[in-house]
Amino acid sequence: MSTKERNVDLAKWSGPKRPYDLVKEFVIALVVVTVLVGALAALFSSPDDRAITLQQWGQNAPSDFVATATGELAGSTISAGYGAPYNTAAEGLNLGPLKIQKWAGVTIPVNPAEDFVLKPLKSSIDPAVPGAVATWNGASSDQQTKWASDYASAIEKAGDAASVTADAAYGPVPILTNALLHLAQEGSLDGLLTTQVTPLPSDFTMPMLFLADGAYFDDLGAKQHLHGDQWGMMNETGSYPGQSWLWMFSSLYQIEPFKSSENADAQIFFVLMLLNLGFIFMPKLPFINRLPRLIPFHRLIWRKYYKENNL
Repeated sequence: MSTKERNVDLAKWSGPKRPYDLVKEFVIALVVVTVLVGALAALFSSPDDRAITLQQWGQNAPSDFVATATGELAGSTISAGYGAPYNTAAEGLNLGPLKIQKWAGVTIPVNPAEDFVLKPLKSSIDPAVPGAVATWNGASSDQQTKWASDYASAIEKAGDAASVTADAAYGPVPILTNALLHLAQEGSLDGLLTTQVTPLPSDFTMPMLFLADGAYFDDLGAKQHLHGDQWGMMNETGSYPGQSWLWMFSSLYQIEPFKSSENADAQIFFVLMLLNLGFIFMPKLPFINRLPRLIPFHRLIWRKYYKENNL
């Protein structure tokens, strides 16, 4: 840098001046942004409800709890027939000829009847439970299914598990399910299921699967507009605005062929992965990488630069 240039840089400003309050501007900006964020959060934020527990389920919808526990024993719930990664009851999601869910294998083994009902009942203090468990374990699988299916049908017909009269046709199922209900209502079942996979209370796989098998959780989701056709979203933690990044996933579920497909999850995941790869490799894609030359919108934005350099 020459001496002349240095002197120009160090020269005292001789142009017009006006007072400027930086603190005042900062305070005004802070207040405006705070009010704006608060207003937008109030208008567009998603609910921040606490996690649903098995205790709440047992207390608020005892009949649904008993019916679901009966379904676990009968092997008729979603968890029982889900497939990988929990069991081999179904092939699961496919992507054309690719059986991606089945190939992934069973990595979190779940036996709903054993894990959701029979194992937790080992902690029950009900004197009738040990005999009921022994009767259940001593019966054939066909007999077990018949007991549970008959009891489930009786609950569905009566509309309330409490209205079903005890009958030998149901075997030990009423004793088992009502004892499990008692564990849930007193708050023990949440901990018993949470610590089945690991002694640390951080794996909620078991209670979440059990809860999802019932109608109670689904009904709560419908009230919050969380069903797939309702476009709702809910935060898992915090009280910030909803997960706007999910809009593309949600929108695809509303159109064909995904809307009526049993493999929509896999298909949408595949489509979005292709789109992401397209963005990543856009400079290398034939024709796409020539669009800036064919549609020179950038020249309009940088028109001053192109004019000054005669480009």
